[in-house]
Amino acid sequence: MNASLAEVLSVALLVLVLACAVVRPFGWPEAVVAVPAAALVIATGAVSLGAAWAEAERLGPVIGFLAAVLVLAQLCDDEGLFHACGAWMARAGAGRPRRLLAQVFVVASVITAVLSLDATVVLLTPVVFATAARLGARPKPHVYACTHLSNTASLLLPVSNLTNLLAFAASGLSFTRFAALMALPWLVAVGVEYVAFRRFFATDLDAGARAPLTAEPPQLPVFALVVVVCTLAGFVVTSAVGVNPVWAACAGALVLATRALAQRRTTASAVVRAAAVPFLAFVLALGIVVRAVVDNGLADALGHVVPDGSGLPALLGIAALAAVLANLINNLPAVLVLLPLTAHAGPAPVLAVLLGVNIGPNLTYAGSLATLLWRRIVREHDTDVQLGEFTRLGLYTVPAALACSVAALWASLHLIGT
Repeated sequence: MNASLAEVLSVALLVLVLACAVVRPFGWPEAVVAVPAAALVIATGAVSLGAAWAEAERLGPVIGFLAAVLVLAQLCDDEGLFHACGAWMARAGAGRPRRLLAQVFVVASVITAVLSLDATVVLLTPVVFATAARLGARPKPHVYACTHLSNTASLLLPVSNLTNLLAFAASGLSFTRFAALMALPWLVAVGVEYVAFRRFFATDLDAGARAPLTAEPPQLPVFALVVVVCTLAGFVVTSAVGVNPVWAACAGALVLATRALAQRRTTASAVVRAAAVPFLAFVLALGIVVRAVVDNGLADALGHVVPDGSGLPALLGIAALAAVLANLINNLPAVLVLLPLTAHAGPAPVLAVLLGVNIGPNLTYAGSLATLLWRRIVREHDTDVQLGEFTRLGLYTVPAALACSVAALWASLHLIGT
């Protein structure tokens, strides 16, 4: 195929795939459009079969890891983990919306870091709605916190976000070194968000709430918590010995699934549905379409604007570019595009890309798929999200959180080293 025609076709198909992922016409899964688009770029020669296969091999372990984590999160929900979190927030909030917001920030940050951002969006958001209603508090600050933290709080661990898994593979870091370098940026970004939320939603938080009708302590699902802790330990061990952490994730999901099946609290089909196979197919197909766009000119164009080096100005520039690109074409394609352009310079630029594609999407609806999914869940609870308010909140939080977290990353790199 002619190079110019291949470039036009690749870009057009990427726009179509992303638009359908946003709109989801007729309620179709994202894969309904993405998979044929990937087949088309291969069939027309916009991307060679060898390049497409190489992309599939690169994404395969990441997609398997994502499936295992999604199953693990759903089984933890079945065990009552998220219900217990809601009971704890209601009890600890004690009828005070500002304290409840702090509880939501703590719970959402931990759940996002450990069980991935999808768990926060899909499983925690309904719990936060119910908790706010139980206390008579205005839900907006607490529900908005779920979507912002599903992105911002996913900086800590390689398992927290699909973008993290991709960056982790490209960085060459161990699991523990990745977490150590990202710990300070994670704390700083979440802290900036918390301060901004308290100011932005001051009126809602001052409206008051009532104390919960019952103050019974939540019943923690001990078995699920032990499995999650052991799975996290497994991530560290497998990374240290050079084994793909996907096996630790699969082991944790298998333990919980076996117990749930034995107790007849779930079915095999429910476990398969929790893996979100259509979404996994979408991720793979999107990766192939993005590879076509990159190979047909985007890589050369961005190569001239990606800053060189690992100094603070360069890291700020890389993170800002990643944030802008995430809001233009979504964070997953953005990280797929930028990683090959930065990985050769070492872990520092890769982690700066990660800051941009994880914090930046809080600026617009289309910045991340998690935000789009959150918006649908909010609408299911008869709550409307206004574009103007969402964007104002993003402008209030994203630049400050991004700049401060990049500075924190630069400090971590100098204190800890790579």
